[in-house]
Amino acid sequence: YGENPHQEAAYFNEVTGTHVTSSELAEARQLGGPELSFNNILDLDSAMVVACDFAEPTVAIIKHNNACGLCSNQDMVEAYQRALAGDPVAAFGGIVALNRTLDMATAREIDKTHYDAIIAPEYDPDALELLQRKTGLRILAHGQAASSGSGPGPELADLRRVRGSLLVQSPDHVQDGELSPRTVTKRQPTPEELQDLLFAWRAARHIKSNAIVIAKDRTLLGMGAGQPSRVVSVELALRRAGEGAKGAVLASDAFFPFADGVDLAAEGGVGAVIQPGGSVKDGLVIEAADRQGLAMVFTGARHFKH
Repeated sequence: YGENPHQEAAYFNEVTGTHVTSSELAEARQLGGPELSFNNILDLDSAMVVACDFAEPTVAIIKHNNACGLCSNQDMVEAYQRALAGDPVAAFGGIVALNRTLDMATAREIDKTHYDAIIAPEYDPDALELLQRKTGLRILAHGQAASSGSGPGPELADLRRVRGSLLVQSPDHVQDGELSPRTVTKRQPTPEELQDLLFAWRAARHIKSNAIVIAKDRTLLGMGAGQPSRVVSVELALRRAGEGAKGAVLASDAFFPFADGVDLAAEGGVGAVIQPGGSVKDGLVIEAADRQGLAMVFTGARHFKH
């Protein structure tokens, strides 16, 4: 069924000329659980894209097409636990994606929470057996190798329907090597901050604009998504991160039009900010960051997701 049970729905591969382009999700094997719904497919696709966008072992938890939990860590169990801690309430009934084969230790942790679906490249046999005991859990394997951090399907066009017509664009696929991040404040970010800033920046492109991400130790601590006002997104991200915002970093998917968002982030304890820059008020925003003792990095690239 569609977004709601009274709507009919279908799932099609894209055809370009005589060539049929099939996504990893369309080719995924379902290993357990009920049939997929329209919403399941939307969220599974988002979850795959997020998890596979990171080269290190990563767990993403998706709810209503936004990442409510995300962590990169060499220990997959710790990556899952940190991702879940980002918002354990929102995670309930969500989608979990991993960019590595799911092992038994991680499966035991996942088994403790109710999810609609889980997707990973493959599953260790004992992990799959454990998860298959949950009859309501949709289990999918997409069969792709460990992520290189390039994200799935970069060649696929992004198609959006508007009433009576179709919009087509190339995907938002800016890689770290294509960026030229530059510090614009008096204080330089520490190496640890810079690592977290780039993690948060990558995460922000997968969250509905106006998107704000607060992160630390390559873990999403709080996010604000889909708000008409950027400062409201900052408020929501800080509220979700709580005390964890102290010493964390903040990413904004587009420039700050005023200094209020940066001032609010500093009041919440954030130590460094990454954003595209390009506002006519960049000077005032940089002055505010310097006044607050923040490090600020401009990327020169924007990540709107509508």
